Amino acid sequence: MLTITTLKEIPLIRQGDDLADILVQSLQTTDVKLQNGDILVLAQKIVSKAEGRIVDLATITPSPEALELAKSTEKDPRVVELILQESSEIMRIRPGAIIVEHKLGFVCANAGIDQSNVSPETSDAIKNIGSRKADNWVLLLPKNPDRSAKQIQQKIEAVTGIHIGVLIIDSHGRAWREGTVGTTIGMAGLPGLVDLRGNPDLFGRTLQITQVGAADELAAAASLMMGQAAEGTPAVHVRGFPYPMRDGNLSELLRPKEQDLFR
Repeated sequence: MLTITTLKEIPLIRQGDDLADILVQSLQTTDVKLQNGDILVLAQKIVSKAEGRIVDLATITPSPEALELAKSTEKDPRVVELILQESSEIMRIRPGAIIVEHKLGFVCANAGIDQSNVSPETSDAIKNIGSRKADNWVLLLPKNPDRSAKQIQQKIEAVTGIHIGVLIIDSHGRAWREGTVGTTIGMAGLPGLVDLRGNPDLFGRTLQITQVGAADELAAAASLMMGQAAEGTPAVHVRGFPYPMRDGNLSELLRPKEQDLFR
């Protein structure tokens, strides 16, 4: 049986915080004893904040391309400049949104750059430069979420002696559907994709094409527990993941461009 438990008393994360240590303490507070095969699912925001990915817009000078794109999208030119820096390709634009291929390889809106639940107080930069106005600060995605997940996993395993998985998720929209869902952007110690091809169905027919985006399914379930607004629940504990554990990575969930019929 799959069980998802929200972790208690996780403080507001600041740049340089040791997430592994904070998570171990939160597990103790929540009275959760890790077992082999458990998974910790983390909101991207706490990883980005710990890694210092908060940016003061006062330090950003928009390029001519950003200024032109800002006119078409009705967005802050400084945010557009960051979107360009974080992206490998601009795919679609409309007022309020820029759809890109992120440098990490997936397609998302506005390069995953976010201003919600971002405070300058979480950055060391406020000591030296910039404004204390929250509207002047944005948060970028982690530079390498797979690596971030692996580092957190290894630290927790070193402390506890328990083999776990770590999943880092973000909220993404989807083509042709309204609403955001939790989506995997980094992982360690669990599969991203589970290949069921060759297995029989209930009637003995051999499955030909079925591959399960197991990490994304778990990301969506965990996101229900975390919430999307002011809930302050950035991490959950998962037990009962229904597939064998292995060391997966984000790339296995990304469809190759030559097979992507929707670009």
